[in-house]
Amino acid sequence: MAIPSGSGTEVLKNTTIKTQSNSETAVRWDGTRATTGTSTYSVPTNHIITVLSIVFCEVANATGGELLTVRLDDGTDNVYVLNQQSIPAYGTFTWNDRVVIASGNKLKINLASAGNVDIWVSYIDQDWT
Repeated sequence: MAIPSGSGTEVLKNTTIKTQSNSETAVRWDGTRATTGTSTYSVPTNHIITVLSIVFCEVANATGGELLTVRLDDGTDNVYVLNQQSIPAYGTFTWNDRVVIASGNKLKINLASAGNVDIWVSYIDQDWT
């Protein structure tokens, strides 16, 4: 990780995951939509990401709703930040806890069943390249 030198940028951004199901997806940090089921996206080198909020919306009227898991992967271990969080059918869950993610780390999202949840992530990207 680079030490801030005063020559970097700090920009508010957002990204999405469309139709998340039970195939784990990592958030993509370049502002483009992640491909559902791709879990290899990580924070780029010399970047620090601060997640501001994540909005999850169940869009398929799933009987009994969905169970959502979010975890941070530091390359060695997975740390769960949400585990089996319930989202009702046609419901919305907003996670507003801040979390800082360093270069090479991944934020991964998964459902317990083959559901359909849309995800909107708002974050600050500090770029020290």
